[in-house]
Amino acid sequence: MGLHPRQSLVKVSNNKSVHNKKEGWYLRKTFFDSKRDRTRDHLMISNVASHQSPASVPERESCADHRNHAAWTSVKQERWEGELVVEGEIPSWLNGTYLRNGPGVWHIGEFNFGHLFDGYAMLVKVHFEKNGRLIAGHRQIETEAYKAAKKNKKLCYREFSVSPKPDNFLAYVGELAKLFSGASLTDNANNGIYKLGDGRIVCLTETQKGSVIVDPDTLDTLGKFEYSDPLGGFIQSSHPIVTDDEFLTLLPDLLNPGYLVVRMEPGTNERKVIGRVNCRGGSAPGWVHSFMMTEHYVVVPEMPLRYSLQSLLKAEPSALYQFEWRPERKAFLHVVCKASGKIAASVEVPLYMVFHFINAYEEKDKDGRVIAVIADCCEHNADTTIIETLSLKNLRSFHGQDVLPDARVGRFTIPFDGSQFGKLETVMDPEEHGRGVDMCSINPAYLGKKYRYAYAIGAKRPCNFPNSLTKLDLVKQKAKNWCEEGIVPSEPLFVARPGATEEDDGVVISMISERNGGAYVVLLDGSTFEEIARARFPFGLPYGFHGCWVPEN
Repeated sequence: MGLHPRQSLVKVSNNKSVHNKKEGWYLRKTFFDSKRDRTRDHLMISNVASHQSPASVPERESCADHRNHAAWTSVKQERWEGELVVEGEIPSWLNGTYLRNGPGVWHIGEFNFGHLFDGYAMLVKVHFEKNGRLIAGHRQIETEAYKAAKKNKKLCYREFSVSPKPDNFLAYVGELAKLFSGASLTDNANNGIYKLGDGRIVCLTETQKGSVIVDPDTLDTLGKFEYSDPLGGFIQSSHPIVTDDEFLTLLPDLLNPGYLVVRMEPGTNERKVIGRVNCRGGSAPGWVHSFMMTEHYVVVPEMPLRYSLQSLLKAEPSALYQFEWRPERKAFLHVVCKASGKIAASVEVPLYMVFHFINAYEEKDKDGRVIAVIADCCEHNADTTIIETLSLKNLRSFHGQDVLPDARVGRFTIPFDGSQFGKLETVMDPEEHGRGVDMCSINPAYLGKKYRYAYAIGAKRPCNFPNSLTKLDLVKQKAKNWCEEGIVPSEPLFVARPGATEEDDGVVISMISERNGGAYVVLLDGSTFEEIARARFPFGLPYGFHGCWVPEN
């Protein structure tokens, strides 16, 4: 689909947002509202582009008003590309492409998915050009699961919360055979997106077959990312740790319960084993959606939320889908040396429920010896209720009740003195971020190092899902928050200013879905956390999970 050039861009000479500052919250009063006079005295607008409609705007699902939030509504058009009009001013140094991955379609034919994690993957891009233009687009990822569903008008592979229903007992036996061979597992790469050290862009999910290479410019699906090693297995951490120098991930072992810690060098598809951690808590590994590393170590979590063979074998989903909560098996953290593969520490810690870890670093004594590893996370108070809260039925039926389960910024301390136990503490008063926190990002230059700031989605209550953006100051134990009425923001991605010396010198990018069916990309100042620019899409976009930044060079 071709672009739709604008004659020029909207620039606001006085682009300061109007805020009510109360208890750390920035409540932005929306300007450029379609119902308002766009020539109000306090805004000076120059070079207004003549508005051209996109060639084809996606249709929206027809549903009741309380379900019509763009965040939980499928986009029916597979792809779109066009130029966005900017409100505010884009920093001149911001030159590259923001990519975001997440669900785009929650229904095929008469079939409707039931959970946020199920939707078929869709990429969104916003390309920041040197001249201030923004070229945006979206496209469905052409996975086998998505193509089969389109062709057959039904679910064909096992997704997070649902499996194809066999017609009879023989079909059920055949489905089990496909499960144990991995053939029935989805390749729906709807979770993470990463720029590898060699420049390739890879989308990922929990299954190893759900590793897909995409083109960051066209958003075309280029094919599977095929691993060339003999390690095998079916599942992986959905969040590898990727730098310009390496790709680290965890491979849970369901048959001999434990985790392989593996590394892949840029330019290769071969994973090599660093080490192995055997589970201390029974006959199944815990879910490892994400993990952490420091300069010298990999931190392997063993949560009491464990894979359940019984749930996997059922034709109908269980309460926690393919998992089960087993507090009696306790919770652990293991620290593996990246150089030797040996276990440097393995401690029992208080029960925890974590989707996303934030960062980790080493504490050293005056002689430079490591005495502990500190690991931060978005912790849901050891409560798995959050998983069912993310069902589409719950998300689409919000009537103002405060039903989002509480979450906190948790900090693990893993001692290196041979202790059997580690600590889990709360970093700051959870009220600072509305008792909701997840989807964190940091300045990537501080990955694995002592750091001060993190950016996350938070809560402005009452709500049923995180509805604000928050900047966490882990030293002062304070938060700055940004929100608007009726929004659902995606993960805030921090992009550092080239040459910056301060940790928070940069911008934060987030995609915003609106209750009225709209969507826009917003840029916040990484230091002040105030809005500096936004650009509206001509249609709504569903909620997305994670993003990455691809510099122009």
